[in-house]
Amino acid sequence: MSGGRQAAETTHRAGFAALVGRTNVGKSTLLNTLVQQKIAIVSESPQTTRHRILGVRTMPGAQIAFLDTPGIHKPQHRMNRMMVSAALDSLRQVDLVLFLVDAAAGIGPGDRHMARILRSESGMPPVILVLNKVDLVRKPDLLPQIESASRSGAYAEIVPVSAREGDNCDRLLDVIVSCLPEGPPLYPPDTLTDQTERRLVGEIIREKILARTRQELPQETAVVIDRWIEREDGLIEIDAVIYCEKESQKPIIIGRGGSLLKRIGTEARQEIEALLSARVMLRPWVKVREGWREDVAILREMGIGGE
Repeated sequence: MSGGRQAAETTHRAGFAALVGRTNVGKSTLLNTLVQQKIAIVSESPQTTRHRILGVRTMPGAQIAFLDTPGIHKPQHRMNRMMVSAALDSLRQVDLVLFLVDAAAGIGPGDRHMARILRSESGMPPVILVLNKVDLVRKPDLLPQIESASRSGAYAEIVPVSAREGDNCDRLLDVIVSCLPEGPPLYPPDTLTDQTERRLVGEIIREKILARTRQELPQETAVVIDRWIEREDGLIEIDAVIYCEKESQKPIIIGRGGSLLKRIGTEARQEIEALLSARVMLRPWVKVREGWREDVAILREMGIGGE
């Protein structure tokens, strides 16, 4: 008996879990909460996540490799087509799917379309329905959503959470682990993400741009790190190119007398220094590149569609 109990206690589970759903349902916020580290930028703007992001949570007896994917939406540019393709491809490579829905907005036509996609994919792994943003929902309004989803029989589990507040995320982790196969860790225990420092820095800058210009420039900017020099005195020099699509957009990012670009640069530099644990000299530049969302070279530099 004691030998059996010891074997059960030492069982280790590990696997991949994809976070999928429509745009702006909180996938990146949930990823950051579950891995206990900010590795994905967060914004109220739709289509914030543009490429697949790996986040690893290592716990006693289990390791979960999360794949945060771009939101499923109707693509209008090459960039968006590649984003949606990346999201759907992730479904074929994982042990578990976390289907996020904005419970505050309710399950709408877009969510039902996504649910049909999940059901139609052959060889689909178990799907956990995650009702996010429950901190914004009255309990009487939440229960019908849970009951309706439960009647569909499409989900292995239904877990309401607040990714922003962390509510019920421990319960979600327990459910995820229970659905993973037995096996050794997939990554070294100190692994958090596969994102390079250059890409994380570029995303931090883009997050600050979105925060300051989201009403005027929802998805028409890109950030590419053009130069990265680590000096002997420990200072890291970083030149970042901010692409926009129209001449009229350039002054929006720069601001009067360069004030907005300076503010974006200062906010980004402070977060980059915390990330790199080093002093940073950040020089952001704004360039107009018409049709950059169709430019394969820029998209690959951003990590969309492969390296």
